[in-house]
Amino acid sequence: MLHTLYKTHFGKAPHKSSPLAKAGSNRQYFRLEDEQGASVIGVIGTDKAENQCFVYLCQHFYEKGLPVPQILACAEDYSCYLQTDLGTVSLFDALKRGRESAEGYNAAERTLIARSLRQLARLQVVGAQGLDFDQLLSPTHFTTQAAMFDFNYFKYCFLRTTDIAFDEVKLQRDMEQMAADLTKAETPYSTFLYRDYQARNVMLSSEGEPYFIDFQGGKCGPLQYDIASFLWQASAKYSAELRADMIEEYLDELSSLVEVDKAAFIEKLNLFVLFRTLQVLGAYGLRGYFERKQYFLDSIPHAIANLRQSLEDGVCTPYPHLEQTLYRLVNLPQFMTKEKDNGQISKSAYDGQGPLVVRVFSFSYKKGIPTDESGNGGGYVFDCRSTHNPGRYEPYKKLTGLDQPVIDFLEDDGEILAFLEHIYPLAEAHVARYIQRGFTNLMFSFGCTGGQHRSVYSAQHLAEFIHNKFGIEVRICHREQGITQTLDAK
Repeated sequence: MLHTLYKTHFGKAPHKSSPLAKAGSNRQYFRLEDEQGASVIGVIGTDKAENQCFVYLCQHFYEKGLPVPQILACAEDYSCYLQTDLGTVSLFDALKRGRESAEGYNAAERTLIARSLRQLARLQVVGAQGLDFDQLLSPTHFTTQAAMFDFNYFKYCFLRTTDIAFDEVKLQRDMEQMAADLTKAETPYSTFLYRDYQARNVMLSSEGEPYFIDFQGGKCGPLQYDIASFLWQASAKYSAELRADMIEEYLDELSSLVEVDKAAFIEKLNLFVLFRTLQVLGAYGLRGYFERKQYFLDSIPHAIANLRQSLEDGVCTPYPHLEQTLYRLVNLPQFMTKEKDNGQISKSAYDGQGPLVVRVFSFSYKKGIPTDESGNGGGYVFDCRSTHNPGRYEPYKKLTGLDQPVIDFLEDDGEILAFLEHIYPLAEAHVARYIQRGFTNLMFSFGCTGGQHRSVYSAQHLAEFIHNKFGIEVRICHREQGITQTLDAK
C-alpha cells in the first residue's frame, strides 16, 4: 500500500524501507529511500479520520509558510500518506543534557526552546487564519464540555485512586465554574490550539530550526493551553526563572502578531497550568496505576509539585471545594517528598523542617487546660460540656469514653457526633496546612467536667481521624485517666 503510493508519486519503488520506532498512536512510520539515499517518511494509520485531519492541517499550515512537513502524496481513502523527512533529532532529544544536568539548561538549549515557542505563537495565530475548523476532529472547539472531559479524567483516574472523601456535587460545581472561566473568550479572533505541544512533537533541522508534527488533535482554543502543556511538562524540569524567560520570548513574538494584554494573559495562563496539571495526573493515573507503566508512575511526583505550587499561588481559591480537595491530595504521605528544582528545594511551600506530630489531649476543666510543651502556643481547645454527659448516670460513672457502653451511649444520643462534625473539617484543613508548611507541632485539647467521658471520646476519635487521613504520628494523652498512646506514622 505505502510502496504503491511511493511508486505512483516518484515513478519507481523505494530502494530501501526502514520502520521507525512506534510512538503513542496506532500509526506506523517508515523511512523510504531512493538509490541516492534521499528519503521521505511514509505513514500508515488505521484511523482514517485522524489521517485526513492531519493532512488537511499540514497542507494548510505549509501554505501559510509555517514550519511543518510537506504532504507529498496521500491515498484517496486516507489510509496512508507521504511527507517530507524532518530528520531524526527532536527537541526532546536535544534537551536531554539540560534535563539531566544539575546546572539546568545552557544558553544553546534555551535558544532552542525560545525558537520553538516563537514559532508556536505563529502557528497558533497565523495558522488559524482561513482555517476551516469544521474539518478538525470532534470536538472542534475547546468548550466547557471538552474541559469537563479532562476534569473527569482526573477525578476518576487519579483522585478516586486515593482515599480522599469529597462532596461530589460541590466538586462538580467548582469544576464547571473553572471550565467556564477557562473557555471564556477574550479575543475577537480564533486561534489554533495544538493540544499536544511537547518537546517530542518538535523536530529540529540540521540548522536547529523547529518543525512541528502530530498536531492532528488540535482545535480552536485559547493560547495559554499549549504554553502550560510545554513549560510545565512534569519531566522537563524547567526552573521558574527559565519559564518566566520563555514566556517573555513567546509574548514578544505574539505581540508582533496581535495585540496582547500581558497581565491578563499571565493570569489565565496560571489557571491553565492548574488545569493542565490535573489533566496529566489523570493520564498518569490511568497509565501508571492501572496499566502499571513505570514512566508515568515516576512522573507523578513532578506533577504533584506543580499542583502544590499552583495551590500556594492561590490559583484555586475561587473554587473552594476543589481547593480543599487538592490540598488534601498534595498532603497525602506518599506525595510529601519535597521536590527539587534543578538542585534547589522549593522554599515557597515549606516554612519548617517537618514532619508534623499532632498531640491530642482530654482533660478536666477543674484541673486546668493542658500545658503546651512545644512552645508553639497550644493549638485548639474544645469544650465538650454542651453535650449530654454519661457521667450523670450510675452505669457509666466508673467507665471512660474508651469503653463500649459509654461509646454506645454517646453515639446513640448523637449530640457528640454533631459536635465533632464541626471539628473534623477544621482540624483536617489545619493539619493539611501545617504539613504543607513543614511545621512540626500541633495540639488539640478536649475538656469536659471530669475529663473522663465526653472529652476522652472526642480526643480519641479526632486522633484516629487525623491518623487515618494523613498517616502522620499522633500522640494521645487522656490526662485525668493516666492513659497515653502513640499512633505511629505510616
